[in-house]
Amino acid sequence: MKKAHFLAGAFLMTLTALPVLAQQQQPPRRDDFFWLGEINKASAVINTDEGLLDRSMTPRIAAGLQTVLRNGDAPGGKRPNLVITFEPLLIEAAGVEATLLHAGRSSQDMLATVRAAMMRDELLKLAASLRKVNATLARLAEAHAGTIVPNYTNGVAAQPNSYGHYLLGHLAGFTRDVDRLHEVFARVDQSPMGTTVLNGTSWPLNRDRMARYLGFPRTVENAYDAAQILAAEMPVEVGSVVTSIALHVGSFVEDVMTQYAQPRPWILLQEGGGNTYVSSAMPQKRNPGLLNNTRTDASRVITLGLGRVITQHNITPGMSDNKGTRDNMEVITSTIRMLDSFDKVLNAMVISPERALEELNLDWTASQELADVLMRKYKLPFRVGHHFASGIVDYAKANDINPSDFPYDQAQRIYAETVHHEMNQADAKLPMSEAEFRATLDPVAIVRNRETAGGPQPAEMARMLGLAKQRLADDQSWITERQSRIDQALASLDADFAKLLPASR
Repeated sequence: MKKAHFLAGAFLMTLTALPVLAQQQQPPRRDDFFWLGEINKASAVINTDEGLLDRSMTPRIAAGLQTVLRNGDAPGGKRPNLVITFEPLLIEAAGVEATLLHAGRSSQDMLATVRAAMMRDELLKLAASLRKVNATLARLAEAHAGTIVPNYTNGVAAQPNSYGHYLLGHLAGFTRDVDRLHEVFARVDQSPMGTTVLNGTSWPLNRDRMARYLGFPRTVENAYDAAQILAAEMPVEVGSVVTSIALHVGSFVEDVMTQYAQPRPWILLQEGGGNTYVSSAMPQKRNPGLLNNTRTDASRVITLGLGRVITQHNITPGMSDNKGTRDNMEVITSTIRMLDSFDKVLNAMVISPERALEELNLDWTASQELADVLMRKYKLPFRVGHHFASGIVDYAKANDINPSDFPYDQAQRIYAETVHHEMNQADAKLPMSEAEFRATLDPVAIVRNRETAGGPQPAEMARMLGLAKQRLADDQSWITERQSRIDQALASLDADFAKLLPASR
């Protein structure tokens, strides 16, 4: 009985301890405080190895630094985000000799490095969110490769298209955003450490080794550029990249939103689950709340992105207006929230192929094909064929005739009149048979028979989907490689810093 009570008590103690254990196992937040700590650890290791720091003092300084970092990681611990507020804690823990770590350093190059490292981390998170959206677009494009829908220009139904092809078009835009993200990441991914304020230092610091310990593949070349130009320029470029992403999101959202104005839409969000909500006054309304919220998120991202330009405008080099981590991180984290919301939109869409095809067959979105076939097969000048097709549409709309019901004899008449007027040829005969005339107006056949490279025909869709899947795999490798490089560098730094600590620790 006592044993049973002991086991029950032990089990309860284990359950109670689980949250504490989970909290202890969580990696530290990579905020300003974390990166100031990493810089100090790297300075202690490198300067000790290279004779810039007296080896006899190193254990005490390293132990004091370890205490500051451990205290900061504790719940409610102090985590200062500036060099001048971090250093007093270090002095308190290790004595004023700890400031020997500051040889050849300045808050300018240290904070420029902190901000670059933080921005780099957030950009990798953004890359992962963007890849998730692109993977969803590719999956939906494959599922809807054969779904024929209207496409619109100037807000008017224009041509039939594969919805999968439409989605791959949007994916192409987001893929360019990935390219822009990779480019800005490469410029952020440089270490300013060791440049001090403007023109370097008389201390022979090992900038390359410092960069490697902090996970940077290289250093910023010019010491003046490091903290004065590049550090202020990067938030502006990041703002430009996220603005482009938000514009693509907003464009897609608005294209879906227009369907809600129709009494019989062919695309909607699945009701409930936070996607839609019922109007408080009008019971028939299902408002697309998720679309509204995602559009609001996109507007916020654009506002923040443009704000980086405004904040940087008309200030002298080196000013801190545009360098603060809070605003610059919010630009990226807001973009991640927007992409997460947008991915929910994509996964919530309900498409009715039957209703989309019905809309196509009720309108004249296939009329351009008449002009194309007459020119390609029967050598009629395109503009003449265009006027013929336009004449058919005018007659059909005036008499409320759908494409499938258009009288063939009226097509013959309009053709003869058009050719006579445009080319001064009397008694011109429409070269299309009635069967060919009607087949030419079939939206499904139009999409299937496209010949253009990059078009919606099955062979091209399969090719482009293959490229999209390969690009997604490449993007994942890009993210994984950079994240692993940073993590491995920090692990190496931790291992080497541990060797500096007093043996008793």
